[in-house]
Amino acid sequence: MTDIFNDIIGQDRAKTILSDFSSASKIPHALLFTGNEGVGKEFTAIRFAQLINSGFLSAEKSKKVNNLISQFSEPYIKYIIPLPRGKNETDSDSPIDKLSKDDIELLRKGFQKKRENPYYNITLPRANAIKINSIRDIKKFIALDYSDLTFRCIIISDAHLMNEPAQNALLKNLEEPPEGVIFILITPFPERLRETIRSRCWNINFDPLTGRQIVEVLTKYFNISIKEAEAVAPFAGGSVTTSLKLIDMNIKNLTEQTISILRYSFGKKFHSAFQEFSSLLAEQSNENIKLIVKMIITWLNDLQKYRFDLNQLFFRKHKETLEKFNSKFPDVELKDLVYKLDRLSSYVKNNVNPNLLAANIIFELSALPAKPAVKA
Repeated sequence: MTDIFNDIIGQDRAKTILSDFSSASKIPHALLFTGNEGVGKEFTAIRFAQLINSGFLSAEKSKKVNNLISQFSEPYIKYIIPLPRGKNETDSDSPIDKLSKDDIELLRKGFQKKRENPYYNITLPRANAIKINSIRDIKKFIALDYSDLTFRCIIISDAHLMNEPAQNALLKNLEEPPEGVIFILITPFPERLRETIRSRCWNINFDPLTGRQIVEVLTKYFNISIKEAEAVAPFAGGSVTTSLKLIDMNIKNLTEQTISILRYSFGKKFHSAFQEFSSLLAEQSNENIKLIVKMIITWLNDLQKYRFDLNQLFFRKHKETLEKFNSKFPDVELKDLVYKLDRLSSYVKNNVNPNLLAANIIFELSALPAKPAVKA
């Protein structure tokens, strides 16, 4: 495996596949990077853009080109992300022409952070779609006659956020791929892309990061203390993005509130359970719902481990809650409950009212049948 991938943490399988493409000089014209958010897909795409040109350049030239690629400098590389829609913007405007000064400044700062930290995710307010004018802008990039490079890459982050017109516009480029231009589509939700787009891409799935790898990314790239990184890693689902959200929410408090929600729900104290839930839904409530459900499911998984006398409990500091639950609900099948909670969490993407979701989650938890009292 090439040294250029060394600072990407984990993802050995994906890096091997991409290294083999480069070594054989057989580069697919379109790649689809799939897998969880926050596992290094974009970082790998940037490094791959550097790799496929390194064999055709002198050491000095390669160093210069690699730096320009990591700086997202056109015409060396094109990086497309979701952007907000500007005032009076039309589809014929350029992607950023009608953005406000504040949006432009946020975008500039986002790119600066991305240059400094390839695991950083650029997000802008109201940026909920990849606009068709961002895809149409690809034509200008392709039209540039740039003979210094053998390959130039177009990276489309959050590709699932392309609307139908944008996907149609991209499909035209994929049907007649320009010479020397490689498309890299990145998404955790490939099913939201048209089948005609997916079928024209070589799919490479990225693995969730291990707990140790999460800690390494957080400490190395985000200056998070080892203690805090180790506290969130078990609940992150292999995602740096989820880890950072958990840190923002204060993982210690979130753990305590998760236990309170469980206790109140199992005890059918609906008002108290809902109050605990509501206190976690002040901002970004939809995302918080997903995190809370993840924490609850982790507790339920711990319960299964406890029942089989397994170690490595994530809620080991709250083992007494597992003991009490198991004595009250010894025969409850948890698989159906986990499925129902996961399904409710999936409704977040449909913009379902978070308070309604919270109420349904509490109801599902409270509906578990307790062991009947023994009559004297």
